[in-house]
Amino acid sequence: MSIKSDRWIRRMAETEGMIEPFESAQVRQAENGDRQISYGTSSYGYDVRCAADFKIFTNINSAVVDPKNFCESSFVNFNGDVCIIPPNSFALAHTVEYFRIPRNVLTICLGKSTYARCGIIVNVTPLEPEWEGHVTLEFSNTTPLPARIYANEGVAQFLFFESDEECETSYRDRSGKYQGQTGVTLPKA
Repeated sequence: MSIKSDRWIRRMAETEGMIEPFESAQVRQAENGDRQISYGTSSYGYDVRCAADFKIFTNINSAVVDPKNFCESSFVNFNGDVCIIPPNSFALAHTVEYFRIPRNVLTICLGKSTYARCGIIVNVTPLEPEWEGHVTLEFSNTTPLPARIYANEGVAQFLFFESDEECETSYRDRSGKYQGQTGVTLPKA
């Protein structure tokens, strides 16, 4: 198994539609010249953006958090360029990019250090072979202060590992429950 370079990522995105929309280089400034958190192709990965649709966790209904029976009323829906996550809470979002992972590739989502250095953690998430969809991202605010997440800017890096052989059973083969997801997808039992 080997980690894939920027050249491989560009080729797979441009010829196989692995990432759409795709940015072939690092974007560090907005079109109006403002600074932003970088996104796009890096040396050995791809930095994704989150869309402007957020689900912010709230304890307003005092529900029990249960991954087998998750209560959607535990979230407040928010749409905007900046999401404020309450102290010691979390929010869900989804990538702007839609992914189609090849059968012989495992992809890992890691948080960007810009956010980690502020106490905002992105959950480590695998994208299994032949998974496709918008990735639901989990942002944890580990600080005692409110924290900002910026839509349409870099929030996480994806690393691609190609195997010498194809897997016997892919995510698509076993009809994985998150296959083809769009938007923010809540837990499914």
